[in-house]
Amino acid sequence: MSYLILCDSCTDFSEEMEQDSHFVRIPLTLHVGDSDIVDDETFDQQSFLKKVAECPECPKSSCPSPEKFMEYFDQADDIYIVTLSSHLSGSYNSAELAKSMYLDEHDAKNIYVFDSKSASAGQSLIASEIQKRAQNNMPFEQITSEVQAFLDKMGTKFVLETLEMLRKNGRLSNVAAVLVNALNIKPVMSSDGNGQIAKYSQARGMKKAIQRMADAILEDAIDPSSHTLYISHCNNPDRAEFVKKAILEKVPFKNVVITKTGGVSSLYAADGGIVVAY
Repeated sequence: MSYLILCDSCTDFSEEMEQDSHFVRIPLTLHVGDSDIVDDETFDQQSFLKKVAECPECPKSSCPSPEKFMEYFDQADDIYIVTLSSHLSGSYNSAELAKSMYLDEHDAKNIYVFDSKSASAGQSLIASEIQKRAQNNMPFEQITSEVQAFLDKMGTKFVLETLEMLRKNGRLSNVAAVLVNALNIKPVMSSDGNGQIAKYSQARGMKKAIQRMADAILEDAIDPSSHTLYISHCNNPDRAEFVKKAILEKVPFKNVVITKTGGVSSLYAADGGIVVAY
């Protein structure tokens, strides 16, 4: 059976995924001031980060239309869709609407939409788990069941270089953001298990925050020796390598994949941010 894995563009593709025709990126659009930036293969991270830094307004994103997903439904027997957490974007609802619209006009077809309850590296990990099973010719229903069970236990953590994006989104007062940044306090964030962002911890300085994150992963990683650790970084490959080393010193993951953040992930993680999924 032929298959496609449609991923909204908050999914940070690895080099292997970029070269594999089974993976398709469905772009969101980023809005920075008066600029509209399509988050596709033309995305320029350096230019984008500069625009965000210079823009006094809060950058925003808009999800793909249902038609963007539907364009690919006739191109394979089995269609798997991976979206950004439904609590963070309308991408999941758009994909579900695309599925409903398509099935209203066509005979039964295998289409499944995964609400990642995560973002960035979390979506990448889910997509790779789908392909691992599809490559082994596992039946569609078994793949969706097993990957959904994996998703429900998956962990996501991230550390931020700056709180400015949270400030611009109204999550912190200007005074709190300035004070925390002045004290060099770095928050360690996580998913609450339902796709909403929760603060896990914080530390003075990025290195200590990364160690706190590694300790948290040690506490809740399930059977790491059989699983892959995904690390996405925003414009800081050296930090990603440091994160990899810090985590592997505590937790014996089977594999590690390091990716660069795309447009949507760069918007949320901000310059220097790190997102991990396991």
